[in-house]
Amino acid sequence: MTFNPSALTQVADYFKVLSELSRLQVLCSLKTGSKNVTEIMEETGLGQANVSKHLKILAQSGIVSRTPQGVSVYYEIVEPFIFDLCELVSDRLSVRLQAQSQQLKQLEGLRREAPTKASQKKSKAKVKSYA
Repeated sequence: MTFNPSALTQVADYFKVLSELSRLQVLCSLKTGSKNVTEIMEETGLGQANVSKHLKILAQSGIVSRTPQGVSVYYEIVEPFIFDLCELVSDRLSVRLQAQSQQLKQLEGLRREAPTKASQKKSKAKVKSYA
């Protein structure tokens, strides 16, 4: 599958929208259903201006929709596959972290063995010097 530069630019812009921690928090808040700014603030701990700014960006990108209801505006996720995407990335990160953890354990094992071998060489050298 090949993409032209224009299509790749749009894909990059979409990922830019998802690259902000606060926006991901807002999306996670909306995962359970439609909410207004106040409800999102309560769930995320983010301030009103921050939540509003991120909701505007998410709405402009088509990830969430906004529905006025009386004096409030309710937001909901339009593209729920975003959570599949996040899960895919989380799974991949988990695999990578497990591999790194294994490598660190192996290095730690080598580090523990190294002083033992070095001290054995020193002991042999001392024995030779006394002979």
